[in-house]
Parts: sequence; structure tokens; C-alpha cells
Amino acid sequence: MKALISINSLPKVTVALLFMFLFSTNIDAQTKRIKRPSSRVGATNIDNFVRESFDIYDKVYKYDGYAKAGTPLDDDDIDVLEEALAEVTVLTESTPNILSDLDGLSMLKKGKATLQVNKAQKALRYSMKTAKELLFGEKSDDEVEDDDDDDEEEEMIDDSNNQNDDDSIDANENASDKLEVYSKFDFVPGDKLIYFDDFSQDFIGDFPSKWNTNGTGEVVKLSKAEGNWFEMKAGYNIMYIPLISDKLPEEYTIEFDLFTQGLGKQTSSTARLNITIEDQNGFAPSQNKVQASIPFGQYGAFSIHVSNTDTAERKINSALNADIRNDVINQPHISIAVNKKRFRLWVNETKYVDIPQFIYNPEKIGFLKFNLYGLRDGEDRIFIQNLKIAEGGLDLRRQLMAEGRVSTNGILFDSGSANIKSQSYGIIRQISQVLMQDENMKLNIIGHTDADGTDDANLKLSKARADAVKQALIEVYKISEDRLTTEGKGESEPVGDNATADGKAQNRRVEFVKH
Repeated sequence: MKALISINSLPKVTVALLFMFLFSTNIDAQTKRIKRPSSRVGATNIDNFVRESFDIYDKVYKYDGYAKAGTPLDDDDIDVLEEALAEVTVLTESTPNILSDLDGLSMLKKGKATLQVNKAQKALRYSMKTAKELLFGEKSDDEVEDDDDDDEEEEMIDDSNNQNDDDSIDANENASDKLEVYSKFDFVPGDKLIYFDDFSQDFIGDFPSKWNTNGTGEVVKLSKAEGNWFEMKAGYNIMYIPLISDKLPEEYTIEFDLFTQGLGKQTSSTARLNITIEDQNGFAPSQNKVQASIPFGQYGAFSIHVSNTDTAERKINSALNADIRNDVINQPHISIAVNKKRFRLWVNETKYVDIPQFIYNPEKIGFLKFNLYGLRDGEDRIFIQNLKIAEGGLDLRRQLMAEGRVSTNGILFDSGSANIKSQSYGIIRQISQVLMQDENMKLNIIGHTDADGTDDANLKLSKARADAVKQALIEVYKISEDRLTTEGKGESEPVGDNATADGKAQNRRVEFVKH
């Protein structure tokens, strides 16, 4: 039998050190810590996967022992664990792609990579189990194994080619430039403008005047994109809120353009823009909300995430397959339509989300917020422009058939040009459907501009834009040319104040009039 050591027989310093060791072990290390691999494999995708897995693990491990000790979580703790749980879900989805990368490695590297991926998966399982237990009280019988400390095995494997692969990624042209793609696009923007901001009224370097934040950001000029852009910054629980005083109606649309810089193979799989619609307009935690997230990671195809909560209970938490890597580096346009409980989201012309019962309390939810996370500071940069929120987004066909005319500012053109932006084809498609249904109908298409530029130039531009819409109806939807006429009225019939961005957006419109 081992002899028991009396504490009284030990020197005071030794007793103090022993007490400190026992106490800290009990509180901080209920589970033996899994060691982060000390070296890289030299395969970018695998190294990123391992690094990000342990970054999430480090966030969660500090809460080890909270459940057993009954330690309560504060609001910041809950935010950290919710974010970690979302990141685990994203990263776990990429595991099959990561494992397929093992096939291209040498025998020695494959052995080392297998050890590191297994260790990373173990860290992810721990993170998911612990976060769920603390957030939702979910108990699991599946214990995460203690680390077997296979670092020595790892070091025995050759680590000679340990440099990162080239981070550069070809900025391929956006593939969605063919008319047959546009013909299927069914997004229809709202027709009653609630909010618009292109940041043209803001000074470069300032935070935009029509937004609020608990962080920072600034309006900038870009060498590769026209106009002013708002650069948002990533950070813990940093929110960007358009200044809209009233709750949004139950049916509305949201549109904006994105521009990105610096995205590459080192960009995290957790790098995302969250678009959230909540029940309150401040920075406090919300009880009712819906959220969709746009992924920016480039080393794998990462899903668009959607989730909702109803009085703090999560109802939907889904990952929708979406390879939008090429889109996010080519100035994509994001479109969202909210029709009471239904929520739809498009990236360029492709609809990725369509959930009919997503918004549980449309009478409560109606405040828009943005936030970024997972970006590399100073390297991954995200900019937003042309945020437009409009009431409606409903069927324009019935109005045209019933009233014989419809006006919309949802048909957009490149600045100073008659080139139709691809996101405008949902409206043109609806007009074509009316013409197909009533084969005797003829339409006059009338273009209007804002007051920027000279009267003569705007008159010519408005006519050119009306002609472009006519050509789209002919070429894309096969409408007979003799059923369509065009007219341009320039800036002569404004419906909004040309001194404001909102007013200009209202004035840039196209009318369809039956004759």
C-alpha cells in the first residue's frame, strides 16, 4: 500500500504549489488538451483545414469544465460558442474534399497528413459536443478520446517541402454572361423604395452617414470598380446597421453589390458575410431573427448557411450546397426577397435559398444588420455598394394586365450606359409573360433618368435604355419586334428629389404602357 503524504509534513511553498496545481487542473482541464500539430504538411488545403480546426477548438476549450462545474454563461460566452458551432458545421462539411486531397501526396506526406487530419477531426468533434452541451443542454454518450500525443510519429515523417502553395487564384470572368441564364432569373425587386445608399453623398475616409455600427469602417474609392464603396471590417460581434427608423414591412426586397480584395487559398473557410433580419434595431442580442451567410473561402466549396431563432430557440440551421468561389471574386450582386414567412436569396442569377416557412414571426422581424467574421486582418477585404431596400417584390404581371401600365426602378443599367445589369431580368421576364399570354397586347417602353449630366445626354441615354429593354424582350424571350415601341424622356419627369441618392434611384426607372 502506498504511504499517504500528510500536507502538514510539507513545506508551505510546496503546499501552495500543490494546491494551485490541483485547483487549476480541476477547473481548466477537465479533458486532456488535444495538441495542435507543430508543423505543416505542405499541402495548402490540408494545412488550412488543420489550422482552422484548432482555431475553433481553442475558442471552445476554455469552457471545458463549465458544464460539470455548473458555471453560468454570460452573453459574450453564448456569442462565442454560437459562432464556434457555426464554424464547426462549415468546416466539417469540407472534410470529404480535404480527404480527397490526400490522393495527390507522396507516401510520406500522406502519412503525416492523415495523422493531422485525424487529430483535427477529433478537435472538431470535441468542439461540437462541448458547444452543444453548453448552449442547448445536449448530452452525448460519445466521449472525445484523449489525445494520444502522436507528435513523435508526425516528426518521423519527412517535412521537407513545407512551403505554402501559391495563393494566387485566377480571377476568371463571371460565367453568368449568357442570355439563356438571364431568361430563368425570377427575382423581382420591390417597387416602393424604402432605402437606398450608393455612398455618393459621403466623403472618402468617413463612416457612411446613413449607417450605424459598434465597430468601424469607411467609404473608399477602388481602382477596379466605379463609385464609392463602403468597406466593412471583421470583428467579434461587430454589426453594421442601415439607418431605417421603422420596421420593414412583411413583403420587401434587399439588393446590394459586393466587391472583394485579397481572397485566396489562405482565406478561411469560416470567412463570411452574415445578413441578419432581427426583431430590434440596436446591438443587443435578439430573441427572434433569421440569418443567411455568404462564404468567401477559396480553397474549397463552402455552403451558404441559413438559420432562424424564435424566442431564442433555433428552428432551422442548414448548410446549402453552393460553390460561389468564382462569384465572390467577380463583384457579385446579392438579391433577397422576403414575402411574409418566405425567404429567398440569389447570388447573381442563381437562386440558392428558397424556404417557405423561414420567418416565424414576420410581424416582429424587420430590422436589417450585417456583420463579417473569419477574415484575415489587412488581407481579406470586403466592400458593399448600392444597398437598395424596397417594399413589394410581388407580381407586376397582374398590375400591367389590370391597369395597362407599370413603372419600375428595378431594371438597372451600368452607370451612364444602356447595358442592362443581369439582376434586372426577373422584371423583364414578367413583362414577357404578359405579352405571351395576351398575344394582341402591344407595349410602349419609356426610359427615364436622374438629373446627373446634361439634358440632351440624358434624353439620348433614356431612349437607349428603353431600346435595350426592347432588344432583351426580342432576343431573350422571342417577343415580336412589331409589338414594341420605345421612347426616352430623360430627366424631364422626376418622381423623386434629384438632390438625394434615394430620389435619384426613384427617378431612374422604366415604364411599360399598353397601347
